[in-house]
Amino acid sequence: MDTLQSLAGAAKAWPFEQARALVERLEKLGKPGPVVFETGYGPSGLPHLGTFGEVVRTSMVRRAFVTLTGATVPTRLICVSDDMDGMRKVPGNVPDPGALEPYLQRPLTDVPDPFGTHAGFAQHNNARLRAFLDAFGFEYEFLSATDLYRSGRFDAMLMRALERFDAIMEVMLPSLGEERRRTYSPFLPISPKTGRVLYVPMTRVDAASGTITFNDEDGEETTLSVTGGRVKLQWKPDFGMRWAALGVDFEMYGKDHQTNGVIYSKICRILGHEPPQQYCYELFLDEQGEKISKTKGNGIAVEDWLRFASPESLKLYNFQKPRTAKRLYFDVIPKAVDEYLSYLEAYQQESPQARLENPVWHIHAGAPPAIGSPVSFNLLLNLVSAANAQSKAQIWAFIEKYAAGVSPATHPILDSLCGYALAYFEAFVAPAKRFRAPDARERAALVDLSAQLKGVAAGADGAALQNLVFEIGKAHGFEPLRDWFKALYEVLLGQEQGPRFGSFIAIFGVKETAAMIDDALARTPGAG
Repeated sequence: MDTLQSLAGAAKAWPFEQARALVERLEKLGKPGPVVFETGYGPSGLPHLGTFGEVVRTSMVRRAFVTLTGATVPTRLICVSDDMDGMRKVPGNVPDPGALEPYLQRPLTDVPDPFGTHAGFAQHNNARLRAFLDAFGFEYEFLSATDLYRSGRFDAMLMRALERFDAIMEVMLPSLGEERRRTYSPFLPISPKTGRVLYVPMTRVDAASGTITFNDEDGEETTLSVTGGRVKLQWKPDFGMRWAALGVDFEMYGKDHQTNGVIYSKICRILGHEPPQQYCYELFLDEQGEKISKTKGNGIAVEDWLRFASPESLKLYNFQKPRTAKRLYFDVIPKAVDEYLSYLEAYQQESPQARLENPVWHIHAGAPPAIGSPVSFNLLLNLVSAANAQSKAQIWAFIEKYAAGVSPATHPILDSLCGYALAYFEAFVAPAKRFRAPDARERAALVDLSAQLKGVAAGADGAALQNLVFEIGKAHGFEPLRDWFKALYEVLLGQEQGPRFGSFIAIFGVKETAAMIDDALARTPGAG
């Protein structure tokens, strides 16, 4: 029997493709481990969907690598906060933003915490990041750029960058506009007088003494050592330096970094290290096809998604086609939830090889739950609508009649879906409902359907009920039949699309569905 490790060697899912490339890289370099996976975080704001996406995808590659190598090579996932960056503008969503104005361009760790809970603004947001990652159960090590600079962890690499100042400038200058080239320096001194991160040209660079000289904000010529957190690097050189200093083996980033990846790599090599394997993913777009922006607020925040659907569905959305731009708005949530349920159901019937291609293997780190949900999310939404349900208990009253032996205790995923369905329906489905009156042919078909349902025995299965609906549609001349189902959805549910109608009748109840049809016919024009 093939072992999981050997099966992983042939798996085509993208995390395994990245894991195999990483194994080849390590063999080429002769590096025994540990293998370092890195993600970065800008602590000027709260964690967001991009933060989640990078960590969850990187964790998937890490799991694939561990499986591929038989857990013989140690691994680390480090999450580095760029908290030594200067605060460029005061966020508008903090208490008393005016109080932070004097701290512009100060390192984010030196800016007071406007929330009053931590020593600094970055420390506050870093704590939020760790709580955010912990809530999802990610395994990671948190590193603060400020601590890395001020503790001396970066000192040796900063000294080497100073020695190779000209080579770094040769890489950077062609990437800059003409005006910026005249004043650019890869080193950003932190003013000993104001504590601000300064974007100023160097008047002297002395590799032998490990110092840079520049004019401070008051015009006085100042010399600083590049060690001990007295300076930091511009963000592009910092990227490459960090790879070298921390021995990073794998990093993924969004398409907005794609052109800079070459620069990061060149600087890493200048500093004497081979750059990590890199994976560039496409960005999420909003409903209009525009890039999602925290500033614009034109996308879905993680907390928004989790109000209406499970973390697993969000992980699936990140797993699928990471190199294809995808639109991310609230309408995608039900589809993502039901796709997750379908993958979970399929997993139990698949071969060991096929399981490694199934997204749920990667979502659940190789151990998906055995029991999913016998009811789709889309069907639950329509059940909430038809039953005018206000609580999970009301939904379960229908489910338990439909599926014997199914309960919140035996099917916790379904139980959580009931809560999500109530929230999603209230926020998005109910406000968009538009009922219409049936035309003459539709009315006749609905009368027929109601009459026949009243003669159906309780407990009829969804397939038989679906056939009944089909036959009535054909008998009343609907061609194509989708026009008949569209009429059912618009007249009875107030929406253009809906569930497999036979399954809906089975769970809602044949008598209840007949009564719903009768009520709809009675309240619309043309009723007898």
